[in-house]
Amino acid sequence: MADTTPPQAPQQDRPVYVVGGGPGGLSVAAALRAQGVRAVVLEKSDRVGASWRRHYDRLRLHTTRRLSALPGLAIPRSFGRWVSRDNVARYLEKYAEFHQLEIVTGVEVSRVQRAADGPGWLLHATGGRELTGSAVVIATGYNHTPHLPDWPGRDTYTGELLHASAYREPRPYEGKDVLVVGVGNTGAEIAVDLIEGGAARVRLAVRTAPHIVRRSTAGWPAQRTGILCRRLPVSLVDRLAGPIAKVSVPDLSAHGLPRPDTGLYSRVNEGAIPVQDVGLIDAVRKGRVEPVAAVESFEDGKVVLADGTRICPDAVIAATGYRRALEPLLGDLGVLDAKGSPLVRGARTPKSAPGLYFTGFTNPISGMLREMARDAEKIAKAISKTLPPAPRGR
Repeated sequence: MADTTPPQAPQQDRPVYVVGGGPGGLSVAAALRAQGVRAVVLEKSDRVGASWRRHYDRLRLHTTRRLSALPGLAIPRSFGRWVSRDNVARYLEKYAEFHQLEIVTGVEVSRVQRAADGPGWLLHATGGRELTGSAVVIATGYNHTPHLPDWPGRDTYTGELLHASAYREPRPYEGKDVLVVGVGNTGAEIAVDLIEGGAARVRLAVRTAPHIVRRSTAGWPAQRTGILCRRLPVSLVDRLAGPIAKVSVPDLSAHGLPRPDTGLYSRVNEGAIPVQDVGLIDAVRKGRVEPVAAVESFEDGKVVLADGTRICPDAVIAATGYRRALEPLLGDLGVLDAKGSPLVRGARTPKSAPGLYFTGFTNPISGMLREMARDAEKIAKAISKTLPPAPRGR
């Protein structure tokens, strides 16, 4: 068995607090431990990987097992190439155990501010706790708080309306007419799940046509292409992606899903990750999933679409994304942009807030877990350099 004993720790009066017990937080804690730095993970739920357990049953990673492992522990081969939701949760539990991480559950951090007695940070947490750390890593997640658009008439709509975060499996919708709003990866996959699970009709509301890519082509995963392209000029990737898409993905314009007008990597830089095909292409071609115009409002018990069409689905599932929800935590520190995302991430720390780090707040085409793993080791090295060295002879 591998030796997991950390190296001799430098002098450290205060631990590094890691806020969030998902893959980002756990990987940073493990990397800090490997550097001999004491890290304490604060997780608001009762166990690690809580956000993964809340996803829909069908979910599998769109990145490969080999390229999704966190530092210091491979994902078991038995989990397969595309790891399921439940196995991701199992892996995170094993990861915390294997690295002997110091984790405190049931503690939610409500505010982070500078320590009054010098360098460091003061965290206000559940039960009136006040915790002082030498540094803080915010790893609360890209998909933190479900976002439901404030459509006109939404509050008075009496039909079934739920965010995709509340969707688990298709059985409650057997024989029903369902409208899925949003054609990101979540919306596309839920639409396919519904129609395969017995829904009578599934429509998919689309505001902006997405780029669709095959998850794997002749054994080559789309993730590896994303890794190769990530450092290339945006215009070059856009030019290369166009012809490839025409060869690998059929034109669905006649079915209501035209090819995008903007380039693939340009869209990525705007925050729109390509949709990996897990059945959407065939479902649209066969008319089983029907793309329709975007939702504009709710009126008289009906859903009004952007083209003026009014429809009466039995249920509306909004795959409309999430918010980072960082403003209450540290909104007065000047470290967030206009959209509420961190101004800097990874090993960089804000000039106005040294010792404050962020991980897991991007969704890169090279794979979120892969990038969190890389960031974890960079953050750990950066933090270890800021701590005083251990005295000689220890």
